[in-house]
Amino acid sequence: MISEEALTKNKNEDTNKLLWSDIQRKLDKVYQGGGKSRLEKITAQGKLQARERVTYLLDEDRPFMEIGALTGYGMYEEHGGCPSGGVIVVVGYVSNRLCVVVANDPSVKAGAWFPITGKKNLRAQEIANDNNLPIIYLVDSAGIYLPLQGEIFADKEHFGRIFRNNAQMSATGIPQIAAIMGSCVAGGAYLPIMSDEALIVENTGSIYLAGPYLVKAAIGEDVDNETLGGATTHSSISGVTDYKLPNDQACLDKIKELVALQGHKPKSGVDRIESIAPEVDPSEVMSVYPAGGLKPYDIRNLIKTFIDANSLLEYKEEYGKSIVCGYARIDGWAIGIVANQRIITKNGKGEMQFGGVIYSDSADKATRFILNCNQKKVPLLFIHDVTGFMVGTKSEHGGIIKDGAKMVNAVANSTVPKITMVVGNSYGAGNYAMCGKAYDPRFMIAWPSAKIAVMGGNQASSVLAQIQLASKKDGSVTSKEDEIKLTNEIKAKYEEQTTATYAAARLWVDMIIDPRKTRDHISLCLSVTDHSKIEEFKLGVIQT
Repeated sequence: MISEEALTKNKNEDTNKLLWSDIQRKLDKVYQGGGKSRLEKITAQGKLQARERVTYLLDEDRPFMEIGALTGYGMYEEHGGCPSGGVIVVVGYVSNRLCVVVANDPSVKAGAWFPITGKKNLRAQEIANDNNLPIIYLVDSAGIYLPLQGEIFADKEHFGRIFRNNAQMSATGIPQIAAIMGSCVAGGAYLPIMSDEALIVENTGSIYLAGPYLVKAAIGEDVDNETLGGATTHSSISGVTDYKLPNDQACLDKIKELVALQGHKPKSGVDRIESIAPEVDPSEVMSVYPAGGLKPYDIRNLIKTFIDANSLLEYKEEYGKSIVCGYARIDGWAIGIVANQRIITKNGKGEMQFGGVIYSDSADKATRFILNCNQKKVPLLFIHDVTGFMVGTKSEHGGIIKDGAKMVNAVANSTVPKITMVVGNSYGAGNYAMCGKAYDPRFMIAWPSAKIAVMGGNQASSVLAQIQLASKKDGSVTSKEDEIKLTNEIKAKYEEQTTATYAAARLWVDMIIDPRKTRDHISLCLSVTDHSKIEEFKLGVIQT
């Protein structure tokens, strides 16, 4: 007879594998870009497809991670969709150096910039800037998508910010290489030319502020594409580009040569020793995390699937039990872990503490631990499964706002690399205190089970339904059945907006990962952050 524990593990495993399978299906779809026919058209032009360009450029058999693969998923359907935001962003090795690679996908609206495309490009530059990495642009774009120009052109975080970043990154010594491998028009022409070096591919690459049709309309001049802004024009006459290459492969090979010449910079100083395999097989994580995130579980059992064996050194183990803090090693890297605990425990006074809730003592413990990690220059990993801070008279009288503010202050001012991973709930102010996107984690990772929202679906749907019912002007009485129906409708819509896919589509998270690959992803993230200097830590005024 199968035990209750075994049945629970089997259910957990099946549920989590199905969740990942659904993400994989969505990824397979977006990897097709604008569709088979458009990809075939690009190949017929003698060009490599966007993903083929990235694959050719990256070192073989070296780890890499794609940022924002699900960007734009389910968005802009009335405009035909925007798979991966029309641009591919990868962090990986080129000529044995970690780089950020940004490649326009011309199969998606000719590589035009949607609002989410701009956001994704800015995120790529942010990763390069924060981690002191070279950035490579593979340009093939028709410029701003005009039907949505009002949402991409003029504001601070819109299209123009890209070029401002080009200038500032160059000033700080971050190498930028741009290859013009297709169209590069209008304002978009500034991106490659504001980079340190610009390459252009013969016959397919072109760059100009206004194309032949616009030139004809503006000044009445008849001119063809090549004469106006082709490879020969800009390599031999204008001097706009630095290298002219016969095809995509030769262009990408030249980029590899240029990257290989770059000097090496000082590392962060974060400690790393020889790696030790985890105590628990990483594949076991699928049976650890509860199906639907509904039942309590010990976060330590989850952590053991990706840290080096026996490396967890827990901080204040008997205090503030709704958060687990401790030092550990991941693939040899030193790391400080701050993780929400989901089991129901008792505090030092014998009072019950519910899992996934941040109490005053937990916030106090986490604050002190974050300060210690900054003192020791130990990177931080935040693991989210949090419903928020504890509410009620007792908590308010105990100063929960004050203690929560201390934790937020420490997170906001922390200067060591921060990596955030959402495995379950990430609700309300708990998201902020645990280093949500607003607090500049170097990378924000989600499992397929992740949920990000102001509050849970049950609470939100109940509140919203009551508001709707209270606002009825005709004074009619709603039956209990109608009230339940309304609540369920609101809940379904609300919960759709809390999913990992919804968050990834809007770049609230950088990537959704297979939980079994957590160790590999975090290790690569730490390798990336190791290229940046850790600044001096300063803490602002806090309530004691």
